[in-house]
Amino acid sequence: MPIEQSTQSNSLVDVLETVLDKGVVVAGDIRVGIADVELLTIKIRLIIASVDKAKEIGMDWWEQDPYLSSKAQENQTERLEKENQELKERLERLERSRDLF
Repeated sequence: MPIEQSTQSNSLVDVLETVLDKGVVVAGDIRVGIADVELLTIKIRLIIASVDKAKEIGMDWWEQDPYLSSKAQENQTERLEKENQELKERLERLERSRDLF
């Protein structure tokens, strides 16, 4: 018998490309209870997608996390420095107004 080859290509690479292009969502809940009393609920959500697709749907949390992004770390440092300066100015105004009384 001759070996037949499929004309349809469903290789792992094709499947992975489709998954990353479209994205896949896996969702599930785990509930633990005794006698109709819920003791614990765990909600699990898993999204598998390419970085571009994740950004497209608004899931770019890694860009704002200072532990994962040097840009986010710089933004956090700038924000904290600005907040510190504002607090110093406010404290100086309060001390000046207290001296007037």
